[in-house]
Amino acid sequence: MTGTRITFRRDRLDLFLVLALLLAPGGVARPQEAPKRGNLPDAPAPKQSETYSNQKSENTPLKSTLEILGRRSVFFPDLATSKRAFRSRQKLELAIDETIAPSRFMASAFTAGISQARNVLPGYGQEWGGYGKRFGSSMASGASSHLFGTFLLPAMLRQDPRYFVKLHGSAGQRIGYAVRRVLVTRTDGGGEALNWSGVIGALFAESLANSYLPDEERTAGKTFTRFGIRMGFSAVSNIVKEYWPTIFKSLRISRLVPSEQSDPGTVTPPRPTIPPSKP
Repeated sequence: MTGTRITFRRDRLDLFLVLALLLAPGGVARPQEAPKRGNLPDAPAPKQSETYSNQKSENTPLKSTLEILGRRSVFFPDLATSKRAFRSRQKLELAIDETIAPSRFMASAFTAGISQARNVLPGYGQEWGGYGKRFGSSMASGASSHLFGTFLLPAMLRQDPRYFVKLHGSAGQRIGYAVRRVLVTRTDGGGEALNWSGVIGALFAESLANSYLPDEERTAGKTFTRFGIRMGFSAVSNIVKEYWPTIFKSLRISRLVPSEQSDPGTVTPPRPTIPPSKP
C-alpha cells in the first residue's frame, strides 16, 4: 500500500513537471526552433550570367529607357521595339504612320517657317498663303520619301527601315552611330548593308517633287540641293531619335506611348569576358 502511494505521488510529480514545461513561455518552442533554423538549406550561389545581368541593370545609366523603348513610339514610329523580322505589310504601315506622325508635322512646320523667312521657293510668295504652300509641299515630299524609303525599296531590297537605338557608349560614339545610320541600315536578316532604301528613296522623293514645285525649282541642280538638305535633316533626326527615350522620360509624356511589348530593339553592348575560376 505504501509503495502504491509513492508511485502515485511520483506520477503526479512527473505530470506536474510536464504541464509546467508546456505552460512556460518559450520553454519548449525554443529548443524546437533551433533545429528548424539549422536545417534550412544554404542560399544558392548566383550564377555568373545572373550576376552580370544584375550588375548591368544597376550600372547602366539609361536602364529606364529600355522600358520606354519596349513601347511603340507615336512621336517617332520608326523607333524599333523588337529585333524580330519586319514584314512588308509592317513596312507599309510604318510608312503611313511616319507620314502622319507628330514629328512629321512639326518638321514640316519648322522647315516651312525657315523657307518663308529666307524666301526659299519664291514662286510661292509670302503671307500665310505662301507658308501654307511651303508646308504642304514639305508634307508631300515627306510622304513620298516614306513611301519609297520605308515601304517600296525596303520591301524589294529586304532592308529594315526602323531605327535601332544604341543606348550605350559615349556621346560621341552615339552621335557618330546616329549619323552613320543614314548610310548604313539593318537588313531583314539582322545584318548590315548600305542604306540604298534611304538614299535612293530621298532622291526619288525630291525628283517627284518637281511635279508640284514652282518652275524655277525643277532643275537638276535644285533637285540635288534639296536631296542634300534632306539627307542632312535625316542625320539630325537620327540624333534626336538616339536620345529621344531619355528626352521622352524627362518630359514625362507617357500618355503618347501605348504600354505594350517588352523587347526593345536596341544594339546589344559587348559582354565582358569572364575568366574561368581557378580550382
